[in-house]
Amino acid sequence: MRLRPAPSEEGSASNALGDMKINRRQFMRYGFNTAGGVLAASLGALGFASILLPPSGSTGGDSAVKFWAKGREDEAWYGAMHLQPMTKSSFETEAAKSNVGMAGAQGVWNGLPVIVNYVPHAENSGKPVADNSPRFQEMPGYDIAKNYVGHATEFLLSNPEVFDPNNNLVMSFGRCTHLCCIPGWQLVSNSFTDDNWTPGGGDDGGTKMFCICHSSRFDPTAIEVNRNANRSNGQMFEYLGIRRAGGPAPVGLPIIPIIMNGDTIEASTEYTGWLTYCD
Repeated sequence: MRLRPAPSEEGSASNALGDMKINRRQFMRYGFNTAGGVLAASLGALGFASILLPPSGSTGGDSAVKFWAKGREDEAWYGAMHLQPMTKSSFETEAAKSNVGMAGAQGVWNGLPVIVNYVPHAENSGKPVADNSPRFQEMPGYDIAKNYVGHATEFLLSNPEVFDPNNNLVMSFGRCTHLCCIPGWQLVSNSFTDDNWTPGGGDDGGTKMFCICHSSRFDPTAIEVNRNANRSNGQMFEYLGIRRAGGPAPVGLPIIPIIMNGDTIEASTEYTGWLTYCD
């Protein structure tokens, strides 16, 4: 189930998702296009205009995920680290201040908006499931028509490199599956973003990623298989994602595989079949 985006300009269309290829030039082009599409909806709130600038270096790429706090330098816990590489230790330090041991941050990676969440899975996975004892939950996934797509556990048996819960980190593509706005981690204060956690991946409040445009909510601890359509060619594709908990979003957000480089959070481009769903 290695998913890659639309075929290269030099190649022909293929019905087999596994045959799709992408080169660095295309990846960067898609990255800038997807980032640009959200500006009208969210520029005032999140200040993502500068995301259109290429990452550091002229060759087009940096595998490090960087904090993004433009316009929120004085309020976000990572405000002073704007455009600095994300580190796991910084999330651990912030999570220690939380009632449930979680922390989240906006980021930018290869020109794409992303959201990284820290969940104390390794510490809590051996305990009984209970409120305010967060851990990653592997769940069945359903499409917008409520058809069963697959189970996260089965997906990970064949694709373990997509997500490792024992890293205590999950990174998702930061474009809402509703209208491609950029959701955030506790950008507003309400019952959905309270510092608490409930099991089951539902919408009963607490530790949600919240889209300020139309109030879609996503649970970064609920891992499932999703299905969505590529807006460029209409082709359906499946991916491992975090669950849509509530609001108008039809399905969850794609997970981007994290690669740890010491303490620095980096990411893999292997699973990018979802990349153009906001084109």
